[in-house]
Amino acid sequence: VQLVESGGGLVQAGGSLRLSCAASGSTFSINVMGWYRQAPGKQRELVATITTGDGSTNYADSVKGRFTISQDNAKNTMYLQMNSLKPEDTAVYYCNVLGRTGIWNIALDAWGQGTLVTVSS
Repeated sequence: VQLVESGGGLVQAGGSLRLSCAASGSTFSINVMGWYRQAPGKQRELVATITTGDGSTNYADSVKGRFTISQDNAKNTMYLQMNSLKPEDTAVYYCNVLGRTGIWNIALDAWGQGTLVTVSS
């Protein structure tokens, strides 16, 4: 499974960006999709997740009320709408999918290459 992220860039504090993550490949199913981020000198942290079956979502406290995760199951694509961005949101954002893949239905845990989000003050 390949994950391709897009939508990162430079934005002023208070601005908005929308990240996309498209999954492609053969013979796979996705149970959970998520966004993580890693700021310079810090560990990677969870931003938000969405369960593909029922659409339930989970957010880090630091982004609640500002970020919205969504999915388009038909396109195997996930989005992260980021509003009211703050300088502390500056990080490389990674998408992640958990599911099953292949004819043997083995566990899938795939990561995108990351997209840089920079928020200037």
